[in-house]
Amino acid sequence: MIRHALLLAVLFVFSGGCRKGEERPASDYACSFPIADSSGSRPQASVCQGLLATMAGDGVPGVLMSVHDPVRGEWNGSAGMADLFNGVVLAPCNRTRVGSTVKMFTAATVMLLQEEGKLDLDDRIAEYLSGDPIDRLANADQATIRQLLQHSSGIFNYIRSARFQTASLNDLVRVWHPEDLLHYAYGKPAAFAVGSDVAYSNTNYVLLGMLIEKVEGKPFYRVFEEKLFGPLGLSLTAFAAEDPVPADLIRGYVDLYSNLNVIECTYFSGWDYFTADGGLISNPHDLGVFLRALVNGQVVNAASWAEMTAWRSPSEQDTEFYPIAYGLGIFRMQTPHGVAWFHSGDAIGYYACMAYFPDQATTVVWAVNGNYGRIDQAVSTRTAMDRIFNAVLP
Repeated sequence: MIRHALLLAVLFVFSGGCRKGEERPASDYACSFPIADSSGSRPQASVCQGLLATMAGDGVPGVLMSVHDPVRGEWNGSAGMADLFNGVVLAPCNRTRVGSTVKMFTAATVMLLQEEGKLDLDDRIAEYLSGDPIDRLANADQATIRQLLQHSSGIFNYIRSARFQTASLNDLVRVWHPEDLLHYAYGKPAAFAVGSDVAYSNTNYVLLGMLIEKVEGKPFYRVFEEKLFGPLGLSLTAFAAEDPVPADLIRGYVDLYSNLNVIECTYFSGWDYFTADGGLISNPHDLGVFLRALVNGQVVNAASWAEMTAWRSPSEQDTEFYPIAYGLGIFRMQTPHGVAWFHSGDAIGYYACMAYFPDQATTVVWAVNGNYGRIDQAVSTRTAMDRIFNAVLP
C-alpha cells in the first residue's frame, strides 16, 4: 500500500509529546460547498451515512466522504468530530490534509507542460536541474521525467532514511524545504537500475516540483492554482506553503498507543509544506471533481492520459493490499469490484484516498483526521477499503 507519512509513530513518545488542543471558536470551521448540495436526496444516502457512522464508532476521530456516479449523482457526508478539544462536529465541507494525493496534481501539471511544448517526458531531469540534486542522488543523472513520474527512477526515498526520521521526530514543527529533504537521500544507493523496476519514492516528486518551478519560473503551487485549482473551481483546495495551518483546517490526531486514546498532532506535518510530494489541503468533494475531470479528458488530452495510464507492475506486490500497478502519478488496483484508479496520502494525523472505478463510472473519496494504530485498520487497509466499496458502489 502506498504510504506517505513516517511509520515510526511509536517514537513520538520521546519527542516531547503532541499539543493537547487549543481554544478555538466553532465559527473557525464554518464552511459551505461551492455547489447546491443534494446529498440528502441521493438514493442510498442512508447507507453511505451509516458507513461513516460505523467508521466513527470504530474510533476514527472524523471522516469525510464524497461518492459520485452519473446515475445517482453526488453524495457528500461526514461523521465524527472536526475538533475534539472544542467539541466541534465535522461537516461534509470541512477542509483537511490529504497528503500524497497531491502527486496526481503534480503529474497532471507536468503533462500539461509537455502539451504546451515546454518539456518532454523522455528528457532527463538533469537537462533542467543541476548541482547537488543531480550530482549527489544516485540515478538522478540518468533518470527521465517519465521515470520520476512512474517511480521507475530507482532514486532513494528520503522518508526511508533513519536519519531523516530521527531529525523529523526531534523537531516535529520544523518547516522543511526541498534541499533539506533531499539531503537525506544524498549518497544513498539506488533501489535498482534506472527503468528496471518501480518502487514508490517521494524524492521523485520533490524533484518534479523543482522541475515545474524551473520551467515556469514561479512556485509550483502557483502553477497548480493557475492550471488546476482555478479552472476546475476547486475552492476548497489550497497548498500548505503560505498558510500551512489555516484557521478552518480540522484538527489531526494519532492513535499513538493503538488504543484509540488519540493525541492531537495538527501542527506536525511540516516536511511537505514546500514540496510537491505532499502538502495539499482539500476536501473529498474537490478531490472527486479533480479526479473525474482528469479521467474524463477535461484536464489533459487523450494522448497525455494514455501516457499516464501506461501501467507497470512492481516486481514485488504488497500481499496485504490489492495488486497494484504504477502509472504516471496514478495507480491501478484490482479489487473485488473491478479495476480502480487511485492515489492515497498520509500526513501526521491525516489520511485520504481518492479512487475512480471506470466500469461503474463511480468516484469514491474519503478523508480522515487521524492515523496510525487502530485508526489505520478502519480506514486504509484492504479490509477497510472492502467495507467502503461494498457499501457505496452501485
